[in-house]
Amino acid sequence: MKQNLALFDLDNTLLAGDSDYNWSLFLIKQGLLDEKTHHERNEQFYLDYKNGNLDIYKFLAFQLKPLSEHSVADLNALHAKYMDSVIRPMMTKKAQDLVNQHKAQGDLCLVITATNSFVTKPIAQAYGIAHLIGTDPEMVNGAYTGGVAGVPSFQEGKVTRLKLWLAERGQVLADFEQSYFYSDSHNDLPLMKLVTHPVAVDADAKLTDYAQQHGWPHISLR
Repeated sequence: MKQNLALFDLDNTLLAGDSDYNWSLFLIKQGLLDEKTHHERNEQFYLDYKNGNLDIYKFLAFQLKPLSEHSVADLNALHAKYMDSVIRPMMTKKAQDLVNQHKAQGDLCLVITATNSFVTKPIAQAYGIAHLIGTDPEMVNGAYTGGVAGVPSFQEGKVTRLKLWLAERGQVLADFEQSYFYSDSHNDLPLMKLVTHPVAVDADAKLTDYAQQHGWPHISLR
């Protein structure tokens, strides 16, 4: 019997909130970022993302810079605190049940997110999902540079990154009889159109309209 593929967006899909946006707020609360300059730009980038006109490279230059200002050990300690205080309260039982259901069926489960993999890898692991495609922060000599490694997994970039990831496993999307992708965002339409079972989750207005027009299911994990 063929294995099925279950893809999950993370922010506002499996999580009842946005891990990228809240990471910046967390760093501000820790006194590690200047509130006035950083908060305003964070808000604008988040609005651009929701409106579908985010310049991903400008955003990543902004969002990854703080990683370059701390050691990996210090960042890991900060992230553990972030997980406990901010992320775990956003992890819903419905989301965990959905993941568990796919795992129980023997499906290959993968979180695919535009948010950087430093922030998101521990979150995927907390859901019991071993595989993650996130935007990868560049590392040189064991430290983050503030740059990006490879293709950001955003919009069409998610399609590119998934194809690369599958190719490394000797697979293509067509190898899976059933493929699922759960997302809240119209930014994910390029990948949603390629799977056999696209599912809108607590979706934004644009994705809700598209899902209704194309008969896609719309569920809530809240």
